[in-house]
Amino acid sequence: MRLTSRRLLWLKGVLHLLAALPLLWLVWAVNAGRLSADPVPELLQFLGLWALRLLLLTLCISPLAKMLKNGALIRVRRLVGLWCFVYASLHLGVWLLLDLQLAWGLIGGEILKRGFITLGMLSWVVLLLLAATSTQGWQRRLGRRWQRLHNGIYLVALLIPIHFWWSVKSGWIEPFLYLAVSLALLWWRRDKLLRLVHGFYKARPV
Repeated sequence: MRLTSRRLLWLKGVLHLLAALPLLWLVWAVNAGRLSADPVPELLQFLGLWALRLLLLTLCISPLAKMLKNGALIRVRRLVGLWCFVYASLHLGVWLLLDLQLAWGLIGGEILKRGFITLGMLSWVVLLLLAATSTQGWQRRLGRRWQRLHNGIYLVALLIPIHFWWSVKSGWIEPFLYLAVSLALLWWRRDKLLRLVHGFYKARPV
C-alpha cells in the first residue's frame, strides 16, 4: 500500500498515541496506588524497558520499509527515536531524582564504579546527541558528519540490552531475548557495520 502524505500523517498520529499510552497508564497506576510501597525500582524498570522497546522498534523500521518496498516508512523513524529518548530521559530522571535524590557525589561514584550504570549513561549521552541533531536543519549543517554521528544508534543498540542484562538481579531470559533481537537487527545491517568498522580503522592515524 502506497504511503501518501495523508496516510503518513495518520500513521504518525497513531504512533504518537501508542508511544504515549504507557506513560498515561503509568500516571494512572501511580494515582491509583497500583505500585508497591517502594515504587522506584518499578518505575526504573518500566521506563527503561519502554526505552529499549522503542529503540528496537526504531531499528525495525528500515528492514520493514525494505521488505514492504515502501521507503516513506523511514519518515516515522525520527518520531519513534525521539520517544525512545523521552523514555530513556525519564528513566534517568527517576534514578537521579527519586533513587539518589540528586546526591551528586554519590551519582558520580555510582557511574564510575558500577559498570551497567556507566553503559546506561554513555547510551543516554549518545541518544541526547542524536535527539538534539535529529532535525533537517542539523542534517544540513553537519553534512556527511550527520550520518556518521547518527550511526551511534548501533552502539546504543548494543549497550542498552547489555545494560539491562547487567542490571537485573535475577532472571536472564527477558534480557537475553531483548539482546537477541538487538543482535538480529544489527546482523541485518552487518555489511554496513563492517564498512563502518573498516572506515574507522582506515581513518586512524598510523
